[in-house]
Amino acid sequence: MWVYEKKLEYPVRVTGPDPKLAKTIITQYGGPDGELAASLRYLTQRYAAPINEAKATLTDIGTEELAHMEIVGAIFWKLLQGATKEQIMEAGLDPHYVDHGCNPFYVNGFGDSWDAKYIQTKGDILVDLYEDMAAEQKARITYEHLIQLSDDPLVNDTLKFLREREVVHFQRFGETLRITQEWKERKKFY
Repeated sequence: MWVYEKKLEYPVRVTGPDPKLAKTIITQYGGPDGELAASLRYLTQRYAAPINEAKATLTDIGTEELAHMEIVGAIFWKLLQGATKEQIMEAGLDPHYVDHGCNPFYVNGFGDSWDAKYIQTKGDILVDLYEDMAAEQKARITYEHLIQLSDDPLVNDTLKFLREREVVHFQRFGETLRITQEWKERKKFY
């Protein structure tokens, strides 16, 4: 098990209410390339990993993605704090507000619910690791797009942290792919 420290992995600050930005950021909570999809993908794929190093990488990164969900959820929540009814309605978040208040929920930027079709596991560690590397690159570019859309330097600071973690995850999956390929190519002696 893990020890849960009751603080975010990275501090979340916002300049002020911005429901329009919140509406775009929610995709990293429950969208196709978001943190929920990543965590579920990796924590499911770990079962078929043939070596402990691969299981550990998938578990570590899958768990960290859950921490990233907390960060993204905190950004969303803080961007809605103090927003007026008009701002919420203008951003098109009134249906979200009716169902969930200011809480984040598992939706993309259009408000479509999270779908298991966003993730895949094939039971072949090499195939899964290639998918994981692609998933990290898609998450990285999504964070870059969010940074481009945001005028809030405090939010951008947190988004840059999350983007850099995607780069690190991509590198760790690449290392794990290499180690696993070497293991598969090694002659087995019984």
